[in-house]
Amino acid sequence: MTEKELLSVVQDYGSPVYVYDSSVMERQYKRLINAFRDVKQLRIHYAVKALSNISALKFLHSLGAGMDTVSIQEVRLALEAGVPAGHIIYTPNGVSMAEIEKAASLGVRINIDNLSVLEQFGTQHPDIPVCIRINPHVMAGGNTNISVGHIDSKFGISIHQLPHIKRIVDNTGMHINGIHMHTGSDILDIDVFLYASEILFKAAGEFDSLEFIDFGSGFKVPYKDGDIETNVEELGKKLSERFNDFCSSYGRELTLAFEPGKFLVSESGKFLVSVNVVKQTTSTVFAQVDSGFNHLIRPMLYGAKHHISNISNPSGRERFYTVTGYICETDTFANNRRISEIREGDILAFHNAGAYCFTMSSNYNSRYRPAEVLWHNGKSHLIREREKFEDLTKNQKVLEF
Repeated sequence: MTEKELLSVVQDYGSPVYVYDSSVMERQYKRLINAFRDVKQLRIHYAVKALSNISALKFLHSLGAGMDTVSIQEVRLALEAGVPAGHIIYTPNGVSMAEIEKAASLGVRINIDNLSVLEQFGTQHPDIPVCIRINPHVMAGGNTNISVGHIDSKFGISIHQLPHIKRIVDNTGMHINGIHMHTGSDILDIDVFLYASEILFKAAGEFDSLEFIDFGSGFKVPYKDGDIETNVEELGKKLSERFNDFCSSYGRELTLAFEPGKFLVSESGKFLVSVNVVKQTTSTVFAQVDSGFNHLIRPMLYGAKHHISNISNPSGRERFYTVTGYICETDTFANNRRISEIREGDILAFHNAGAYCFTMSSNYNSRYRPAEVLWHNGKSHLIREREKFEDLTKNQKVLEF
């Protein structure tokens, strides 16, 4: 999208506002499909938690994507978007048996990452196929907030507990139809990912009737010019060759599955905010905007760095700004960032705002969640209205005193 088009979105829908470019989602989806073109059976399950708007789910499904869900609510959103139950995989962590049984009753694929839950589910529902999430004890990236394959992770069943898994399967007579891993976000080293994949292949060889192997995702996308990213083309070539060799030795063709979220939608998104105040202190120039960590928490929670551009004054002289929000807490988006000269009323664009941004928003300070817009076929389409005061109070029960 051009700066003119982004400004038109603010003009039509106000700020702050999230806008997603469907052509970028399609580009990323086709890129991944092409990278693994040598695999006969490939299934992409989009990670709903990254961006859960039903219109986004419908669009990604129209490209051929299934859905990766982590809650019963995400399962229902995927079904609402028209995704067949058989193309939805449900991978919860720490939920009740009642929720898992509800998901199973809806016909989606079940992925279990706990020995106790596996035994309970297998005992009660031995005829329902189950995928097993393995923890390979391999770190994909350097940040433990987003790397979930390390030994202290709450996710997955340790690869060292494989004998326990097999004992449960034998005792219950349950059917294991898939093996899964997810090492975490921001895969920096393809060889490390391939090493983890070998652990998964070894585990897969212990089961006779698999239908698929799910390698998770975590492909890194660039957040600024010159930033490193996962080379999915190289990964596709190397992993496809190894996967095809495994299928040959296994005796039949399996489906290779991935569950990308950030890779598909991150670069499609821009978060547009208006500058309320430019404030000069003794050492800092603050650009204070009409948003905060109630709308975009990643910089404060993960230390994520989103490129910020002034789309109202793109050719202005660059100066150093600390960009902060209007929340009554420390909500610093960026420290001493070079940005084209900012004036009150300017519109700033946060880049890479398609993944884990709106979905992590809140009503802190009783602020409204922003609108969401899909830019599709050269036009803007409102896909979520901005909240109103009534949205803050509609579920409250007010007592009389």
